[in-house]
Amino acid sequence: MQQTGIAHLPLHGGKAPAWLFQRMVRLGREIVRLIIEDHGPEELLIRISDPYWFQSLGCVLGFDWHSSGVTTTVCGALKVGLKGREKEFGIVIAGGKAELHARPRRKSLTPLTDFH
Repeated sequence: MQQTGIAHLPLHGGKAPAWLFQRMVRLGREIVRLIIEDHGPEELLIRISDPYWFQSLGCVLGFDWHSSGVTTTVCGALKVGLKGREKEFGIVIAGGKAELHARPRRKSLTPLTDFH
């Protein structure tokens, strides 16, 4: 039986520090590699589609900012970790904020119109 209840998960600002993100990339790559080697890429998809498992993965990788930013940060770390090895792993990770680094940043943002 699955427990139910209420969780208070406030939004947090900022981003993961570079040193933490690089550790997340390396550890995430190895976790993905082991799951795929033992169970195949389909099992990885089943696991990361489970919100409880995905949130737990974020915590294991060291990103413990509740739920705020975990999807973007974990997907970004896995995407970077698997870059160039997609055929080897049999899976492609999409997501993260990599596209933001490729485009020029504006000097000012209008809060009500510039959502990313």
